[in-house]
Parts: sequence; structure tokens; C-alpha cells
Amino acid sequence: ILVVDVGGGTTDLTLVRVEQEAGDLVLRRLAVGDHLLVGGDNMDVALAHFVATRFKEKGLKLNAWQSVALWHACRRAKESLLSAEGKPTESIALLGRGSRLVGGTVTVDVDREEVHQLLVDGFLPQCAIDARPERGQVSGFQELGLPYEADTAITRHVAAFVADNRASDAAPSGKVPSTHLLLNGGVFKAAQLRQRLSQVISSWNDGEPTRMLGSTADLDQAVASGAAYYGWTKQHGGVRIRGGTARSYYVGIETAGLAIPGMPRPLQAVCVAPQGMEEGTSLDVPSREVGLVVGKPAKFRFFSSTHRKQDRVGTTLRQWDEDELQETAPMELVLPVEDGSDENFVPVHFHSQLSELGVFELWCHSTRDCQRWKLEFNVREDAGES
Repeated sequence: ILVVDVGGGTTDLTLVRVEQEAGDLVLRRLAVGDHLLVGGDNMDVALAHFVATRFKEKGLKLNAWQSVALWHACRRAKESLLSAEGKPTESIALLGRGSRLVGGTVTVDVDREEVHQLLVDGFLPQCAIDARPERGQVSGFQELGLPYEADTAITRHVAAFVADNRASDAAPSGKVPSTHLLLNGGVFKAAQLRQRLSQVISSWNDGEPTRMLGSTADLDQAVASGAAYYGWTKQHGGVRIRGGTARSYYVGIETAGLAIPGMPRPLQAVCVAPQGMEEGTSLDVPSREVGLVVGKPAKFRFFSSTHRKQDRVGTTLRQWDEDELQETAPMELVLPVEDGSDENFVPVHFHSQLSELGVFELWCHSTRDCQRWKLEFNVREDAGES
């Protein structure tokens, strides 16, 4: 099952497989894509920009308040024009800047064909399975902030995700690794957007239709329904969703070596949580003793990976490609030390624990006594946050 979740400002892709295990039905998560910063808000802004040129032709230059009102009006027009029972034309009206209420109103009409060309063809264009997101030329200077996607074509992002996983055990060789499609997010209330994505994915499977799961009624209550069902299954049992962490997590360990001016010491990455580690479980990390800095400021570096699915807890990487591991925001803190101790360096072993709320805890147990220290972060947040 290919799950495509397009929200207001993001797109998330997941691949799951339905299995039978000991008589129980299990949904096993196979792959998770990157958290893409492109979604329904991009569509609303694109339509608002298009309509703004119409208002400009009528002599109305929008101020900040009118721009916000136009954005909301375009969202409503988008949902109407792209729905199966929507009107062929929508009127978008904005108040002018004068004191008159009715006489100062300016109206423009937008038809279904224009919106289809702008949004359906613009954000869900037809593309082949070997298509890849376009990477535009990057300016030498950029404002610091969120890494928004340069290519807004969601189908090309889906194609890259599917192609990256079609050679795995998720699918037979040469086949698209999905027989069913599950959509989520208010964007897919629009029938034309649902139909286009289904058509594109079917074309990758030699025209074999991809079965659509769920209904449009599920889109508004999907998260609330899922949370309620999860609570019910905890008490009464039911279908289990087996997936665990979407990424593998690693801790960076500085290695011993000669001090060379201008060159950082070599770094190793030890896997402390393999991809698929399930909530509510814990693991001892098999590795040699590691020195933990306590009692003074220290920076703790963590990495994550969506590609290294074969790594197990304790796997040590001495070198890796840039696209294999992504560094999360480091933790900078002072770990407490027992009163009266002047030690700043304690040998420890690692113990990993993942709570049912998605909080990863890395426990550092002293090998000399019963002291222990905890580092934690939320694995359900973006890889860039800790």
C-alpha cells in the first residue's frame, strides 16, 4: 500500500505491506520518504498569485489584508472547482480600499479549466517512473529558514520514492511496489487531484489499475479516528501496525587520533536504534566502552538515515556517504556528576529505549558503578529537530 499524505504545507510518503502473523493481520511499514515541504498551501498561493494578476488588470493593487482574504477565497474556489459536483466557474470578490462597501467590491471569475491546468498539471503532472524532482540553480545567498522544495511536482517526488523502493523486498523485480493507494490530507477532497495521482501511478504499472482505499469522508477525521482506534486496540486487541521508527539513529563518537591543526578528529557513528525499532521496546547496544563527558559543557551529535535499512543495533560506521546519514541538531548540555567527584570522563555502555509516544531515550550506564545518564529526543519530529 502506497500512502500519500498531502497536508496544508507538507507531503509525506509511506509504503506498508499487509501480512499474516500468527493468525493476526499485521501492517508492516517498509519505507518512509522525506518530509517534503510542499502541499495544499502551495496550491492556494499559486492560485492566489494567478488571480491577483486579474485584479491588477482591473486596477486593484492588493494590500496585505486583501492578499490574506484572497488566499482564503482561492482555497474555497479550489475545492469547489476541482470537486466532481463543483460549479464550472467561481467568482472571487474583494473589497476595494474606498469607504464604499458594495460599490468598492471588485470581482473576477475563474473557471475549472484554468484551475485544472494551474494546479492539477502544475502539482500532479503526468510523469514516468524514472522522473526525478528538478533541482533548480541555487543562489549564492539564501535566507535562513525551512528548506522548501524547489520542485512542486508532487508526482515526481512520488516517482523518486517508488523507484528507490521498487528494487527492495517490497516488490517483485520491475514492478511498482504498491497494489493499493491510500490518500490522506484535505487536498484530496478534490476529485481531480485524486484521479490524476491514481492515473499516474497506474501508468507506472503498465496501466494496471491501482486500487484506491478509503473514502473522502475519512480525510477530515483520519487522525482522530486513528488515535481512538489505537486506544481501543490497547484495551481490546485488534489489527497491529508494525513499523516502529522510520529511520535508523546513530550517535557520533569522536575517536582517538593525532591532533592536526585545522582538522577535526575522526568521527564514528554507532547505531543505537535500527530502523523499525518498535514503540515500547528497549535494546542493549553491543559496543566497546565509550567515554562520556560529565560535569562540563559538551556537544552530543546524533545522526539518522532512511537508507541504511540493514544496520542493526551496535553497527559501527567509520565512513559513510553524505546522502547516507543526516546529522540532527546537536544537543549541548552539561551532564551532572556526583557530589565530590572530580571526574569528567566516565566509561559507559549504551541502552536504547523507545516510548509509545515516540520519545527515544539513550541511557548511558557507567561500567564502574550504578550511575546513569539519559539523553532523549522525539523520533516523530523531523530529522532536523531534537
